[in-house]
Amino acid sequence: MKNFQEITTFDQNLDMNYTEIIIKIRQIVRSINLESKKVQSDFGVSIPQVLCLEFLRSAPNYQASQKDIRDHLKLNSSTVTGIISRLEAKGLLARLPKTGDKRVTNITLTSQGDELLKKTPDLLQQRLSVKLSKLTNEELDNINESLDLLTKMLNIQGVEASPMLTADEDLKL
Repeated sequence: MKNFQEITTFDQNLDMNYTEIIIKIRQIVRSINLESKKVQSDFGVSIPQVLCLEFLRSAPNYQASQKDIRDHLKLNSSTVTGIISRLEAKGLLARLPKTGDKRVTNITLTSQGDELLKKTPDLLQQRLSVKLSKLTNEELDNINESLDLLTKMLNIQGVEASPMLTADEDLKL
């Protein structure tokens, strides 16, 4: 039978493990928030706006439909409309009627938008993607299983996830 000291030490070690996990999660969230504020301050655009511009840069002829952008960013239509309108007002992208069908509008990257992208640093999620791509399948599975467990524990499996790390969206819990 364990004595009181052994049980107390065991409980303290468990508390330390919980605390370390929570601190690491807070570090991740804080890093995302700080990056978002820095990009906004230094370049005058939000991370979702940068990701929109990057999507257009990689699209054929630097053009895509609003639906393509919405599907890529995994954001709702009104949010994407706002992103596009703000970028258009800054001259970073333009809306052009689709050749052959004037009812459809293509969104295109402008040279000013491309120049801005050349100045922006790699985002946290891009750096993470590069590092994750170097892991083994087993390591990736372990991380994924741990994150699944955390989302279940927090009961946030149903929260819509966008493909980007950003603090710009409101969480709907």
